[in-house]
Amino acid sequence: MRCFSLAMLVLTLTGQVALAGTAVGFKQIEQAEKGNDRPLKISLWYPANETVTKAETVGENPVFYGLGVEQDVLAAPGKHPLVLLSHGYGGSWRNLNWLAGELVQSGYIVAAPDHPGTTFQNMDDAEALRLWERPRDISRTLTAVLENTSLAGEIDDGKIAVIGHSLGGWTAIELAGGRYQADRALKDCTGDVMPAQCKDLKLMARIGIVGGGKARPELSQDLKDKRIRAAVALDLGPASGFVPDSLAGIDIPVLVYAAGHQTAEIAAIKNDSEYLRQHLPASSTLYREVGDATHFSFVQTCKPGADKIIEQESPGESFVCRDGGGRNRADIHREIADGIVSFLHEALN
Repeated sequence: MRCFSLAMLVLTLTGQVALAGTAVGFKQIEQAEKGNDRPLKISLWYPANETVTKAETVGENPVFYGLGVEQDVLAAPGKHPLVLLSHGYGGSWRNLNWLAGELVQSGYIVAAPDHPGTTFQNMDDAEALRLWERPRDISRTLTAVLENTSLAGEIDDGKIAVIGHSLGGWTAIELAGGRYQADRALKDCTGDVMPAQCKDLKLMARIGIVGGGKARPELSQDLKDKRIRAAVALDLGPASGFVPDSLAGIDIPVLVYAAGHQTAEIAAIKNDSEYLRQHLPASSTLYREVGDATHFSFVQTCKPGADKIIEQESPGESFVCRDGGGRNRADIHREIADGIVSFLHEALN
């Protein structure tokens, strides 16, 4: 949930890479909607119909590894399932770029908007307060790719899922049918173990997650998108503002991943994932905890020496490259990707 403000994360480098298996097509578009003051920058990954001699690396910088892609090539023929990605607060499409590549290798088209107001290239408190727009961003992205097959190929409209990390996980649960009430979010801020939103009330109030005792009825509206058939929440935060009855009424399969290794910087997020497990339907919910994963183990892999670069630019924030055990982040990603692909195969078929 914490905003990582390192300026170098904005940079994207290109270079030569070798691709194994399915070539990953990649393109970016801007989607404007008449009467809507919220234009969306959308990234698309898809099985490519052609391979060029030199591929490019997108989402890479001196800190994080990127993904090898074929820029703006034709999409492979045939219908493909679709996954929509939602990044966390202060993040962008780059955070789950690695997962998009894994999903394309399994035959999926992937689309991810940058959420205005909560993207590191576009941090704006007024926009961030319009939290209900995040699920709408995903729905607008879905409409755009369904209506224009030239973007990433033809989509099997019966096989659509959403995946979100952190605040993106919140977005995914909203799209699945959860109803959030900001005035509920502070009710558990007592005792030794408190929800994550209790730890940084100033930040949470700035983005509208907590209401300071004030109800925000616009957050309680029904933002469910019935076209979405499965949802995945990766170390979601926050969750305790979701009305239990709304979670119990979610009628699509949900996979919840929790980081088992809690750090001082991102504390009690695990409690939010467990809150979902307690209130989502047991018959259609799968809960998995990755014992050596931290909150940021779900984002892209750090390069050797990245922690030193981060400390020079943003002292105290090198925890984004810190995992909780002996495994490296690539191995953690392998476990998470395999679990997601297995879940989606069962949930969408």
